[in-house]
Amino acid sequence: MKLNETVDLMLSNGYKQRFIGEYQQLTIRINGLKSMLTKWDNFELGFIPTCPYELLEGQLMAMKLYQKFLIDRAEIEGIEL
Repeated sequence: MKLNETVDLMLSNGYKQRFIGEYQQLTIRINGLKSMLTKWDNFELGFIPTCPYELLEGQLMAMKLYQKFLIDRAEIEGIEL
């Protein structure tokens, strides 16, 4: 899935649909950042980031924690992700 495929969910009037869109967008971003860091680890990145690796790694950890909160909340609220 790509970010542009989540637009309809994010523009929905229903909060559950927007919630699912938010979760999907976060998952896409997590996978992208994870992929970037893996390529960086393997010297396959193709560019030199201006941001330190440790900062991006911390961002990924924060994003994963937020994703867990969304998963827990979805379970409580009966939202199927």
